[in-house]
Order: sequence, then C-alpha cells, then structure tokens
Amino acid sequence: MTTVGNWISTGIPTQFAKAANRQIAYRSYGAGPTLILCTRFRGTLDTWDPAFLDCLAERFRVITFDYQGIGQSTGNPSYDPKSLARDVVALADAIGEDKFVIGGWSLGGQAAQVVATVWPERVTHMILIGTVPPGDNAHGSTPAFSACALKPHNSLDEETILFFEPMSVESRAAARTSRLRIALRTSGRSPDVPEDLYLRLLKESSHDEAFHDDGGYRAFLERSETPILVIAGDHDIGFPVENWLNLPRKWRSLFLSVLPRAGNGVQHQYPKLAAQIMGCFVESISPHP
Repeated sequence: MTTVGNWISTGIPTQFAKAANRQIAYRSYGAGPTLILCTRFRGTLDTWDPAFLDCLAERFRVITFDYQGIGQSTGNPSYDPKSLARDVVALADAIGEDKFVIGGWSLGGQAAQVVATVWPERVTHMILIGTVPPGDNAHGSTPAFSACALKPHNSLDEETILFFEPMSVESRAAARTSRLRIALRTSGRSPDVPEDLYLRLLKESSHDEAFHDDGGYRAFLERSETPILVIAGDHDIGFPVENWLNLPRKWRSLFLSVLPRAGNGVQHQYPKLAAQIMGCFVESISPHP
C-alpha cells in the first residue's frame, strides 16, 4: 500500500489564470500530454490525493483547478456541469492549451463529458472516474451516500462510506492513509466549500446524482471517436458502476476498468494503479484525427 511519505505535489504553488471576469486558481504538476482534471462535488484543489497526482505527473502535465467562485477562484459559482465545462475551456485558453486530455471525478466527470461533447476538437482523450453517464440510469445513489455527501464535515468513517469500501479491511486502511496524505499540505490550501454555498448551488442548479441530458450528450458520446476511459470501483454507492456495464457494446470508443473492493474514490485507494491505467490508455489508444 502507498504510504503517507513525502509528495512533490504538496509543495506545488497555486497559480492564477485570468479568464474573462474571473481568476481561476490552478496548479500544474509534471510534464507530458496535458491532463486537466475536474474535481468532485464540494471539491477544491486540495481534495485530490497527492500520491495520485505525483504518479500522474510522471506521465502527464497535470492541471487541477478550483471552479469559479469556489476555493481560491473568483467569479459566480455554479454546480451546473455546463458552467463547470466553461471553466475548463476558459482555463485552457488562458494557459495556452489548445488540445488536452480531459478528466473528471464524480460531478467533475459530468463536466468532462460536456467538454468532450461541446468542444470535441479540443479533447484528445477523456477519462472519467466514479461518475455517471448522461441521461436516465437504472442505478442511483444510496441514502447513506447522499446523507454523508451533504454533511459540512466528514469523519474518517463517513469518508470511507463516501469514497471507499467499508466492508474491506484493505479499503478502510487505504481511506486512512489517503486522508493523511491529503492533509499534508499546510499552507496555501483552498478553503472548504461552505455549507450554505453548496446547498444553495444544489438548489439553483436542481442538481442531483443524475446527469440531465439536456445537451444531447449521450447520443454524441455514443458515436464519438474520442477515446473514453471509465475507471470505477466495483461498489460505488454514489455512482454505481452498473450504469456503465452495458455501454462498451453501445459507445463506439468506450473502455471500462473496474477495480475491486473500491468505491467512488477509486483513484485514492489505488493511486499508482489508477495513474498507470490512465497513462497506458493515453499512450496506447490513438486520438481521433
């Protein structure tokens, strides 16, 4: 298992990109093909596991960022995936990235799918972690996941329910270690998203665990030639992997990797493995012309 250790990413400074009427806080790690990562609900620059970022930085230039009005970014906050997707493109324009790999975790996976649909010419590959495909899905989140996700502060046990597999000794141990790694940065951290803000944004966007297909996303992605990788835990109680299982036969370019005894934060339980899968996917599967 990956230990707490010392991680280069915990010392990477925050930078600020000017984009229209806002500043987007971001960090850049490593070198290689650019990978822009969209974070989860209530996520900031500092909810990514540094072990995962360090492993990715061996093969990519990794860009993480705060959505506008969240963390250290300015602007009008929103949890509408279309707004989050616009943040991605605004940031890419500001830092001079014409083409990139788009990645997203949970809510960020919905934003990534909007980016790949609306701006397909910008995206070489798409990587989705612990998220849901657009439109109607047979499997929803459990009450335990929803209850924990709305609490302003989560205990280790609640984080284990949200992102890991509580029934697994190994997964519980991984949850403890990941929590310690995420806490290693002691300065320049992005502030947590206040409860009143995330509850307001949920109400304003009418957002729930479903990914409303109000932009023809599913039909577009089904026929898209952009290589798509989904990485999921076998017991994700937030965005169940069962919603993806029959799609590789229907979506032209979809690859699915399911990791055992894992939940929504599969990349934090298996940081090295998840990063290696992502790196091999981008290196091995050619992008569309």
